Amino acid sequence: MPFVTVKLLEGRTEEQKRALVEKVTAAVSETANAPKENIFVMIEEMPKNHLAVGGVLKSDQ
Repeated sequence: MPFVTVKLLEGRTEEQKRALVEKVTAAVSETANAPKENIFVMIEEMPKNHLAVGGVLKSDQ
């Protein structure tokens, strides 16, 4: 049973997340030869003020 975690900054629509999990599931199914119903995809969203790149919060960019 493959488990996939996708970490994203907040702001994606439900439609975008739906498309993401469908494509990730298909890719894992194809490459790992796993049935789609056994693949778990978890999306972890975080606020932009919880990530910094180069010492600058993403919320400040």
